Parts: sequence; C-alpha cells; structure tokens
Amino acid sequence: MEKFSAWPSIHPFLTPLPPTIPSNAFQAVLHLLGLVLGAFRLAVVLFTVVLYVILVEGVCLLFSPAPPLYRALKHALTFILANMTLFSLGIYRMPVEITTRKRAARASRYNESWNPSKGDLIISNWASWIEIVWLAARYNPIFVLPVPETTPRFERSKPSSSHITNRPGRATGTGSAGIHNAPKHSAVDPIPIKGFREVSLLKMIYSVGAIPPYFDANSNARPLKEIRRSARRPIVVFPECTTSNGRGMLRFAKVFNEDIPVKGCQVFVMCVRYDPPTSSAPTLTYATALSGSTLLGLVSHAFRIACFPFSSAVSIRLLAPSESPSSQLFIASDHIKGTPGEDPLAEASANLISQIGRLKRTGMGWEDKASFLHYQDQKQK
Repeated sequence: MEKFSAWPSIHPFLTPLPPTIPSNAFQAVLHLLGLVLGAFRLAVVLFTVVLYVILVEGVCLLFSPAPPLYRALKHALTFILANMTLFSLGIYRMPVEITTRKRAARASRYNESWNPSKGDLIISNWASWIEIVWLAARYNPIFVLPVPETTPRFERSKPSSSHITNRPGRATGTGSAGIHNAPKHSAVDPIPIKGFREVSLLKMIYSVGAIPPYFDANSNARPLKEIRRSARRPIVVFPECTTSNGRGMLRFAKVFNEDIPVKGCQVFVMCVRYDPPTSSAPTLTYATALSGSTLLGLVSHAFRIACFPFSSAVSIRLLAPSESPSSQLFIASDHIKGTPGEDPLAEASANLISQIGRLKRTGMGWEDKASFLHYQDQKQK
C-alpha cells in the first residue's frame, strides 16, 4: 500500500477483499466445483443479455407507435430478464424496507407507498451494477449519466494529502450533527456538471466502475429539468457520478441546483447497502473497472459472483416520501448549511442517504477517484 500513500483514505475506490483461507485438498475441490458452477451460471446470464437485446431492444420497437403498450411490454420483459439475471447469480433475495430517519416514527410510516411516476427523481448511492438491474426490473426508469464541463487534469507530482480529512465518530452521519462534521475537502477541485444524457440499461451497466467523461468531448448535454419535463418514466440519478465500493459515500456533485422543498416533481431517496465479502461469498460491489477492458471486467465480476452458491447480502432502504426533499414538511435547515454555491437538493440527499444507510460521507468526489486511478496507472508503469 506504500504506492498509495498520497491518499490516506482510498477506501472508497478499492474493492474489498475477502479473508484468506488456508489451501487444502477440500478447498481445491470446492474451487473446481465453483468454476463449473460459475461457467454454467455465466452462460445463463449471457443468454439473458442476448434475449434482452433481441426482445427489448429489438422486437419491442415494433410497438413504439403505441407508447403505452410499448412501455408496458418493455417493463414486463425487463422485469423477467432482470430477475433471471439476479437469480442466476445466486442473488435470490434483496430485502426492501421503507424507512425513516427517526426510528420512533417507523411504525406509522410503513403504510406509505413508494411509487415513482413519470418525471419523478430517484436519487441513490452507487456501488455496483446490481442496483441498476434491480431498478430496471422494479421501475423501468430512465437512466442518465453526467456530462462534466471539462476532463480531469493531473499534475506530475503526487497530490498532497494535507487537504483530505477523514473524521471518525459522529462524522459518519448518524444525525443532523453529521451535516456539519462531514468532511468537505479533497485533493482535487470539483469539476462542474453541465448536464446529463439519457442512456440505455446496457450502457448504464457498461459504465459501472468507470469515471466521467462517459461520452465524447462534443457530446450534447441536457439540463435535468428539461429531461424531467419530457420524461414518461421516473429518472434515476446517481449524484456520486461513479461507483464507490459501498463502504462509504463519495461527494455528491452539484447536479440538481434545486431549492427545497422541490417543486414540480416528487423526489424518492434510496440507499443500497452491501455486506462485505466473506470466504464463502465475494463482494457484489464494483468500485473500479478493469484497466483496459470494461466489458471483460464486468464479465469477470459476474463470473466471480457466479462461482459461489450464495451471494453476499444486499439490501435496499427506501426513505419514506413524507421525509423526502419534495415533501412540504421537509425542514431544510436540518440537512443543509445554506452556504453560498451549495446545491441544496444534492446536499440534503447525501445527508439523508448517509443517515438511512449508516454510510460514511468521505468528502472525496469522482475527481479524486480519477486522480487516484491516474496515479495508480503511473506507478504501475
């Protein structure tokens, strides 16, 4: 780890490793059986991907002149194929809980519905392609990827670590005090996000582990408000702009620039939590794409998951709509400091996700991840 000494807190960028186990004849047999199981399961997953391309991206287009029928058929096929994919990988169950910030209020909020409709926003942390598949199966949403104003630029010298804070304890965000104690500094200046582009489900999965820019330099970007106005389905936004390893949250980019309570749409906040890997189950998170081949990295990750009979646990926590930033009862001062240049919706969402998921806010953004990956590549040359 000496070569990463410029980053005193690189945990959000590294894939957690399972504990090592002694090698013996029994483990060798289990490993061989796992490879056979993984090959079979991976073949099933690849088959479902081919079916998705043929049926959803191909046959369904014949019904596009009838939009309601087209959306219903696409959602039904996506639901079936997405669940087939998760089941094939050993992800048999993903507990979903509608929760609140205050435990005492949970009993009265269980009856609240969580049903995003057209133009509504679903805001979540991002750690893998698993939540993308789950969201596609459940809500058939529109996925968007950010378009930054510029690409990250790196100096030849190592970045200084003096500006990176990593506070323990109450800085983890377990209450309103976590707002003011959350680390806000990083080694790289934030790059403004000028807009978004709508992408397909497969493009969204392909982007997991990568960093912006996801498109060519001359790509057209649309404001999120404009996408919302024309949307016929809910819109999923990952304000971290890239994946972490699920053990902490990256800094939310200023992608909304919305005052709160939000008007014109409903905001639905969710958090995805992944258990750490064990000797009998690998991690489901996918923090960093394999250098040189994004597709090979995704296939390799799916194969590692498929080699084990059961996957590590993943759970979904949905914030009760009555506590969302679009609720008229939402108290902004409990979640944001109101500093100049702050994106109120992004800051409030980050704080809410941190609280309901018990995730630490690292204060490091996608720009820090880009800098870390650049430094890692330079050290390996």
